[in-house]
Amino acid sequence: MSARSKPAEGAMTLAEMKEFAGFSAATQRYIRRSLDVGLDRTDAMERWSRDTVETASIRAQAHMYDRLPEIRALIPEDSGLDAMEPFMAPLIMLTAFDLGQGRLISFSAYRFLYERLIGAEARPWLPAAFCAAAALPHLHPDLRRKLLQSISEAAATASGWSNRQPAFYPQWVEKVGAEPMPG
Repeated sequence: MSARSKPAEGAMTLAEMKEFAGFSAATQRYIRRSLDVGLDRTDAMERWSRDTVETASIRAQAHMYDRLPEIRALIPEDSGLDAMEPFMAPLIMLTAFDLGQGRLISFSAYRFLYERLIGAEARPWLPAAFCAAAALPHLHPDLRRKLLQSISEAAATASGWSNRQPAFYPQWVEKVGAEPMPG
């Protein structure tokens, strides 16, 4: 049975890589940076900060992402309203921060990042958090429109979600200079 799961895992990883490749360069950069900050993979300030504005943005992001462990621990096991409130409020706040940065400009980019930051168990809650945060008045009306139009009816009304954890976590890739071919 494990021999059968290997090709499926590879196909899913490839699909995740293709999805990531379809995002703009700015979105890809923000996702990699966010994963470094949120998963504490590396010194995000050293790696991603290009100027004082970006330094301030990374500091604010790190402060906001301090709530990730709490959010992960509060993922409801059912859809009861009493279990939803303690989880959704901080998730919407975090989502509002990330959407306000202007780099996650579609539901698919948001979902890609948050499945990795929080885990597959959060999937059922992501459409609601995205829509709530995308409709908040702190966003420019044009961005609100673009964000809300980016979520498909299928994503907003799904009857079920996969519990498979993501396999592909994009990381920083050092630029390598072109070396002349010997010859």
